[in-house]
Amino acid sequence: MPLRIALVARQVTTCEILAGNMRRDLSRLDRISHTPLLIANLDDAYQDPQTEPNELSNADLLILIVDSASKDDKKELELARGWANAGKEVLVILHPATAGDLHAAPPAAVSHWVTWGKRQVITGNLDDPAFLSEELVPAVLKLLANHQLALARQFPLFRTAVAKALISDTCFSNAAYALSTGIAEIVPIFDIPLNIADMFVLSKAQAFLVYKLGLALGLSTRWQDYVAEFGSVLGGGFLWRQVARSLVGLIPAWGIIPKMAVSYAGTYVVGNVVYQWYLTGRHVSTKQMRQLYVQAFARGKHIARNMAAKLPKPRRKKKEKAALPPTAKKARLASQTEGRVCEVCGKISALDAQFCQYCGQAL
Repeated sequence: MPLRIALVARQVTTCEILAGNMRRDLSRLDRISHTPLLIANLDDAYQDPQTEPNELSNADLLILIVDSASKDDKKELELARGWANAGKEVLVILHPATAGDLHAAPPAAVSHWVTWGKRQVITGNLDDPAFLSEELVPAVLKLLANHQLALARQFPLFRTAVAKALISDTCFSNAAYALSTGIAEIVPIFDIPLNIADMFVLSKAQAFLVYKLGLALGLSTRWQDYVAEFGSVLGGGFLWRQVARSLVGLIPAWGIIPKMAVSYAGTYVVGNVVYQWYLTGRHVSTKQMRQLYVQAFARGKHIARNMAAKLPKPRRKKKEKAALPPTAKKARLASQTEGRVCEVCGKISALDAQFCQYCGQAL
């Protein structure tokens, strides 16, 4: 779906620098998109609140670039506050006029921007790749949390971060599913049905991961155009799941951790093979895939142990107390009630009574 992002600064050339970086993938500089962006200078964006709303009011994200060395940013501050009060997603970038200003103490004129919090205000040089990948990308992804797939597809700068997030989320989901079915498979009657379900659920999750990665990485919207390229990878993932199920079948209680690790590692390999194909245009060799799987399996085991450790511990049954002989029961009852217990009716009479006051039996 379309995503509208607006860039505003005092100088349009500053916006064009950021726009060029957003349209380029830092991992593959030859991939440049031509996604339209709304670019406006400060005077065009700044208007009286009583006037008609302009095109900026329809933007999904407003990025305001402020010169950190400027001593007069009243317009920028009023503009940003007006957008925020209107419910718009606003990101403020304090951009230094020169590289030397980046590490200098911020002047008093821009110190008030800090009160906005880290989520909405970042500081850095628009030409610095480290700032773009470590500050700008996470900030934009947080503000557009519900549009990450569209963001990555239209703006290559965000593709690496979104692809890694998709792979990580699917790996954790498959591992959690393997944990849930692994616990149930301890009961013999559930073993075979859940093993069959694993085949469909995990394969479906991997297939959706391949498709979503294709969308995020700018590939065709028709999955038939490229998913066949990874048929061999999906087949390998199925083989790994077979190994996991055999482990559970041999040692049910001990097989949960290996099964989770296999589910995690198989999904991790599938996702990264797709991503590497995007970066290099080549398929990953069998040796590289094996190395990738070994690393992912070790990480999967660590994650599986942490997830399994958070499960509620079953309560131990209390040992039943040994039955007391009748004489001991009567003695304990009498000591607790301070009276004499009748052997016939079991009721309690006074300590000095010679006969039961209920049935008349001699005590």
